Amino acid sequence: MRWPTTLGLLSLVALTAGCGVFGGGDREGPSTYNENVIGGNPRDPENFTGTTIWDAFRPTKAEQVVQVNRYLWTATLDVLDFLPLQTVEPFTGVIVTGYGTPPGGGRAYRATIHVKDPALDARSLNVSLQTRNGPVSASTARAVEDAILSRARQLRIADRRL
Repeated sequence: MRWPTTLGLLSLVALTAGCGVFGGGDREGPSTYNENVIGGNPRDPENFTGTTIWDAFRPTKAEQVVQVNRYLWTATLDVLDFLPLQTVEPFTGVIVTGYGTPPGGGRAYRATIHVKDPALDARSLNVSLQTRNGPVSASTARAVEDAILSRARQLRIADRRL
């Protein structure tokens, strides 16, 4: 019974040493210290460039999560419910729709919406509309944006979070 315990302990020590827990200050490889530091010690931890085992748990730039306002998100889906959804990315805040005709309208529209901030204001919302002939007028895009903002405020009031 002593042999498996000793083998397990040695394996654990080897694994831990391989992760760099026991120092490894002068080793060569992908993890290096920045020697071009001005006015400080290049061996300080904040000047360490490289990877550690904990970097595997940090989001990369492609995986950065944007916080979106849930009222703007829901209001956008409510107001533009006549448009077929093509792409919905809640982690980046982007909604892309296909062409659809509004109720009582004759022209087909397509929209790309970017909810880019957790605040409930117009700066958090970017609406881009186009028809089959090209972009729509600024007043039409503004009217859709105002409709989304109004619906978001209604949702917030209904949620009783004034």
